[in-house]
Amino acid sequence: MSLLTAVAVFVVGFLSGVVVRWVAGLAAVVALALVVLGITSVEISVVDAVVRNYYLGNELLFLSGLLFGIDAGTARTVVVDRRRSGS
Repeated sequence: MSLLTAVAVFVVGFLSGVVVRWVAGLAAVVALALVVLGITSVEISVVDAVVRNYYLGNELLFLSGLLFGIDAGTARTVVVDRRRSGS
C-alpha cells in the first residue's frame, strides 16, 4: 500500500467519524430502518469497487481515522487545556 493510499483511507475514516458524530442518532435510526426493510443488500458497483480495492485489509487504518474523527473535538480541548496548564 502506498503512503497516498494510507493517507486517503485515514482521511475517509476521519471524515466518516466527523459525520457520525454530527448525525449519530439519525444514522442509527436510518440503519435500523434499512435493516428492517431489507434494503441493505442492494449492491452499488462504485461502493463495492472502493471496498474491494481500498478498504479490505485497511480496516484498522479506517477505524483509527473514524475514531479520531469522532473524538476530535474532545482531543482538541484536552490538548489546548494541557498547553495552557503547561503539562
